[in-house]
Amino acid sequence: MSENCDVALAELYEYLDGELTDEARARIERHLLECSPCLEAFDFEAEVRRIIADRCRDQCPDELRRRIQAAIDGNA
Repeated sequence: MSENCDVALAELYEYLDGELTDEARARIERHLLECSPCLEAFDFEAEVRRIIADRCRDQCPDELRRRIQAAIDGNA
């Protein structure tokens, strides 16, 4: 693993969250074009996030929401 890999993997979540500057994002993308292990790591994390997002779309039942809010407000 190279120093570029260390940097790319350290910035993985910022990249996936769209929090990098355009310059940093371009640097990571260039690295991913040349480094299949890092690309696999990025693809894996992106897929995990996609699965979690797909599974977490259910809304909290209204009664549970009221009970949680009451507990937060100290009325439980």
